[in-house]
Amino acid sequence: MVLDQQRTKRKPSGGRLRWTTKKKKHSLGRDPTLTKIGDKAVAKIRVRGGAKKTRLLRTDAANLYDPKSKKYSKAKVILVTENPANRHYVRRNIMTKGTIIKTDKGMARVTSRPGQDGVLNAVLISEDKK
Repeated sequence: MVLDQQRTKRKPSGGRLRWTTKKKKHSLGRDPTLTKIGDKAVAKIRVRGGAKKTRLLRTDAANLYDPKSKKYSKAKVILVTENPANRHYVRRNIMTKGTIIKTDKGMARVTSRPGQDGVLNAVLISEDKK
């Protein structure tokens, strides 16, 4: 069955709406990407208007911004520690926007949407004491 983004054909009470529109290509929906930790893998998909969208399927590195030094660096992603989108994503190491990840430089919050943008950007929130 195709995922679509049209309104439902049912009323809140459960009754049917007299609605005759069929599913159309412009209302197509897709499964979520669910970006995981691993060797980098991207998928390019065609979206409406012929444009391309890069989906990040797996990655083991993040573009890390340090607010104290105001500099960017590349950091290795070790583990997902917290995910406000879904508590079950933590066990499965799935990264979405807002996820708290453990990197080799400390804890960081993901600021990009890896399944939509194709990159994993994060802001350092606490440094490792070495």
